[in-house]
Amino acid sequence: VQLVESGGGSVQAGESLRLSCVVSGLTFDSYAYGWFRQAPGKERESVASISRGDGSTKYKDSVKGRFIITSDSAKSTIYLQMNSLEFDDTAVYYCGAVLNELGWSVGLLKDFDYRGQGTQVTVSS
Repeated sequence: VQLVESGGGSVQAGESLRLSCVVSGLTFDSYAYGWFRQAPGKERESVASISRGDGSTKYKDSVKGRFIITSDSAKSTIYLQMNSLEFDDTAVYYCGAVLNELGWSVGLLKDFDYRGQGTQVTVSS
């Protein structure tokens, strides 16, 4: 199983980035997915989650209205569109997968069966 993130970079506050996570080695539609991040000296925090079954999404309060999580089954890819980026969004961003064969709506995922290696997002103020 592989989850490979890309799309990170260095941007100014207020700008946007779109992260991608290509998933392989598992049945894409049998999993729920999420993005989480970790900044130096801080605890890991979940940012957004999506259920493949009903397409429902959940977000951390501080990113609601700015971040959008989507999925593309044909491409086995999860996306995180990040708009109006803030300095506090600076972190390594990871995608993760959790088995969810029945496609139930999930909360903001905190534990994952699989995760990627991460992509760095740096926002300067």
